[in-house]
Amino acid sequence: MLLKKNIPIKYVLGKIKYELVFIVIYASVIGYLDSSLHLENISVSTGVPTILGTIISLLLAFRSNQAYDRWWEARVIWGAIVNDSRTLSRLVSSFINDPDFSVEKHSFKEKFIKRHIAWCYCLGDSLRNQVSLSRIKPFLSEQELEYVSKHDNKPNALLYLHSQDINLALEKGWINAYQQVKIEHIITNLCDSMGKCERIKNTIFPTTYSMYINFTLWIFIMLFPFALTSYFGLFEIPLMIAITSALLLVEKMAIHLQDPFENRPTDIPVTALANTIEKNLMQILSEDATTTKAHIESYYVL
Repeated sequence: MLLKKNIPIKYVLGKIKYELVFIVIYASVIGYLDSSLHLENISVSTGVPTILGTIISLLLAFRSNQAYDRWWEARVIWGAIVNDSRTLSRLVSSFINDPDFSVEKHSFKEKFIKRHIAWCYCLGDSLRNQVSLSRIKPFLSEQELEYVSKHDNKPNALLYLHSQDINLALEKGWINAYQQVKIEHIITNLCDSMGKCERIKNTIFPTTYSMYINFTLWIFIMLFPFALTSYFGLFEIPLMIAITSALLLVEKMAIHLQDPFENRPTDIPVTALANTIEKNLMQILSEDATTTKAHIESYYVL
């Protein structure tokens, strides 16, 4: 996720560097030909790019809005995951009453809470197609790690182990039926949140919509200098660069926001959120969080 300050101009312009090179060359060529060969005969009325620019602006505004809705929905979902994770660990820790510090009960709660930390990291990594058992290995037993490694959907396998342990706690009499239902409800909420994230990840923004906007934008770029030369002369070069760069940057912004789980600076900071969950949950166990932290740059956090 991009932070508010210190975003380098290199990062911003780097998103359109190839398009920018083409525009600079194209605008310079048109400006040179106009000054040397006088292109009044092939100039374009300013009404044409004005109409195209208005259409493009409306389309880009709609697309940016839809892309931000996807990004914000993903952030809301992960906010619910943070809340449900805290609630789940609190319920497990408080429902399984342990006044005499039973080794068996404490071991059960420790295993459950650490497994849930593993689930948070595993879900974030799976959404980024970067699932690695090394990330979650410190939180799981060898049996759990072996079980999870056999599944394609590893976060779902971890939730299944959650439910198995809750059933075991009910059989042992550590929790009652009402408490089991309450905990299962939170696990179900986590499963729903996982499914919502997977829906956003696997649902492609309509390709034809993106293609048509891009096609219209490039028609505008190709016609724009011919409308400027008769009015601005060589000044059309910086003017064209400024206006078209703004439109291209808005398009790139929408492209990046529409896919919030691609391990880019504009993504939802799922690893940082998992770090927060880890710290909160490990404090319930009165232990320190010692895992690898999220990647943090001066202007973004992942």
